[in-house]
Amino acid sequence: MKPISVQLYSLREESQEDFDGVLERLAAIGYKGVEPFALFGKTPEAFKRQVEDLGMTVSSTHHPWANRFAAEEVIDTVSALGLSRAAGGFSPDDFADMDAVKRTADTINGLIERLRPAGIDLFIHNHWWEFEEIDGDLGYHHIARLCPDLQFEVDTYWAANFGAVDPAAVVARVRERAPLLHIKDGPLVKGQAHVAVGDGCVDIAGIVAAADPDVLEWLVVELDACDTDMMTAVEGSYRYLTQQGLAAGNE
Repeated sequence: MKPISVQLYSLREESQEDFDGVLERLAAIGYKGVEPFALFGKTPEAFKRQVEDLGMTVSSTHHPWANRFAAEEVIDTVSALGLSRAAGGFSPDDFADMDAVKRTADTINGLIERLRPAGIDLFIHNHWWEFEEIDGDLGYHHIARLCPDLQFEVDTYWAANFGAVDPAAVVARVRERAPLLHIKDGPLVKGQAHVAVGDGCVDIAGIVAAADPDVLEWLVVELDACDTDMMTAVEGSYRYLTQQGLAAGNE
């Protein structure tokens, strides 16, 4: 079993009110790691120290986004967090057609070259628009082909593209380059909220089984929005993944 982390974007509203309290609650639930999207005024060093003092690890980070910040800031922050991977992500316009995909690939390959001397790899996090067909294949697959040194954090809910794509097959296709999986659940209906992992329509066990156990490092829970209390859903997601033997926690 791989350790379980949580993308703190899930708890962005709660974090704005009491970031310290959010981290303490996640540690009490049993999460082994956290994946920040912002540090809420903390330095990377202070954030890392606080997380480790709570018995957790900074599993990965979405801060700062590699294609939206200067390379020097990305390298400095990622290194201070004790990590060796930076995140990137792209908009629907970046996958509008094959010409856009080729420009996106050029951007990605340029970022990889700028980060490589510092020992930092690049992974991308997807949404649903990468899983529309372009010139006979999905945009995501074109990027994998055009960017051979790119790594992936497969967002397995968005990879389903609301039921049009098999996310386990996506994971299997990039399994040698996917050290991180975003695990979320829901009805697979555009515009409807996510639910606690295990309460929706996604084949979570099949997705986890499709990953390469020698490459996969973390399962990262992320719920963009829920109709229920978010912390309750985050706790329920932890309970489901650990009790089903799909992830390892601290409790």
